[in-house]
Amino acid sequence: MVSGVLLGSFKVRGVGLGVAGVLFTGLLCGHFGLRIDHKVMEFVREFGLILFVYTIGMQVGPGFLASLRKQGLPLNVMAATIVSLGVAITLAIVFLFNIDMSVAVGLFSGGTTNTPALGAAQQALKSTPVFTEEIAKNPGLGYAVAYPFGILGIILTMGLIRMVFKIKPAEESALFAQQINSNQPKVVTLNLVVTNPNLDGLAISQIPGLKDTGVVISRIRKGDEIDVATLDTVLHCGDIILAVGPQQRLTELQIIIGKPADVDLKALPSSVTTRRVVVTRKSVLGKSLVELDLLEAHGVQITRVSRADVEFTPTPGFRLQFADTVLLVGEPDAIDRAAKELGNKPKQLDHPQVVSIFVGIALGVILGSIPIQLGSMPAPVKLGLAGGPLLVAIILSRMGRIGPLIYYMPLSANFMLRELGITLFLACVGLKAGDQFVATLTQGPGLKWMACAAMITFFPLVLVGMAARLYLKLNFTSICGVLAGSMTDPPALAFANTMTGSDAPSVSYATVYPLTMLLRVVAAQLLVLLFLR
Repeated sequence: MVSGVLLGSFKVRGVGLGVAGVLFTGLLCGHFGLRIDHKVMEFVREFGLILFVYTIGMQVGPGFLASLRKQGLPLNVMAATIVSLGVAITLAIVFLFNIDMSVAVGLFSGGTTNTPALGAAQQALKSTPVFTEEIAKNPGLGYAVAYPFGILGIILTMGLIRMVFKIKPAEESALFAQQINSNQPKVVTLNLVVTNPNLDGLAISQIPGLKDTGVVISRIRKGDEIDVATLDTVLHCGDIILAVGPQQRLTELQIIIGKPADVDLKALPSSVTTRRVVVTRKSVLGKSLVELDLLEAHGVQITRVSRADVEFTPTPGFRLQFADTVLLVGEPDAIDRAAKELGNKPKQLDHPQVVSIFVGIALGVILGSIPIQLGSMPAPVKLGLAGGPLLVAIILSRMGRIGPLIYYMPLSANFMLRELGITLFLACVGLKAGDQFVATLTQGPGLKWMACAAMITFFPLVLVGMAARLYLKLNFTSICGVLAGSMTDPPALAFANTMTGSDAPSVSYATVYPLTMLLRVVAAQLLVLLFLR
């Protein structure tokens, strides 16, 4: 593994193999006879894969649903197109180059780096009348020949798109982050003078439409006295209020309230101050702001919340999660009491929730092992050890907490487990295929098989990737994530994350991964059941 990491660290014109270098050193070591106990190697390979996909899910989970709503359909259409083109090319090489389907389905699985598809094909193969022990070896052999270029082909496609369109990955990552942030309106403040006579004598809670605007009124000045505003605070003409919320909503509120003030309440001396506090106390997790009622209990107002690097004004029904950062407005003593109630112990963010990690992984393995029967298919479909943990991690990271278990993972712990997982996985894949790889290439139809597998890998990726950039104007980081996700290829995703310098490709990867995994598993079984003669 050390030699593979070193190989991946070398770059030519800014492009390197990254973590995929571990695979190629594994192939080399396997070729020269390095062996590990089969059961141990299978366990390490699967455990590494689980760690990798689970940490991906924990990382992208908080922003997954927003991404799915915004661009989930076009991304999944792109991924499904890649799968469909791969199936079409597989059928073409069977009939044009006279390759047996038992081998071709292995090329399809290896060329798309999809191990569950290989397992599904082998299971379907057993139910065919032509099944023999010799034929049973063909899918695995085709997979071993095709897998290396399955990874390399995605890397080459990403590099080709980058070169053809003269893309600068760092700029694309920054643009992607800007686009994500633009989906959430920026929070600003506005000081308003109450001039509408219809509001004179009404409480803040009675301002027409205020409840649905996402605007929070945090301070009010009556005469020379500045105080924390509450929903029961009575307005009078001449009062000055400080409103916090999205710019458009503040503009709409101004029409109702009055005119902009020529003073800033935040800048005026008063006993009211602000402080950012981190939510770490278990007893408040999952509670809404109405249930906490910090305003009534301590005289403190929550005007902003930051979660997953996105800042927004919370609604009364907003529920707190571990690691949320809230902006409190009130007097210093009151803020101290509210901060104590919320926890405000940042050091807790550095401690990984080990029990939660293992419980989440266990749930993912259980979900991945559940068989799903589709029609009259002879073998049920399963999400497997990759799909199950990924889906569970996305769900748990969105929920934040179940009972006493907190599903939060520090970035440093996430990155460490992710790198460890993908390194273990690739090392084992390389060792397993290394003893057959050279012999298959140098003897018999190995080179022909590899060329066919390269077509299954390369053509769909290039066609869809180029179209996505040329016609859909899709961000490069999203394209990389779709390409890796459409091939269900963790090493390619790791390479994309390294090349772009961000985790942005992981979002689109997770968006298309579930559908792609299902399509590839079903497609592999259909190829065997419908076209094997």
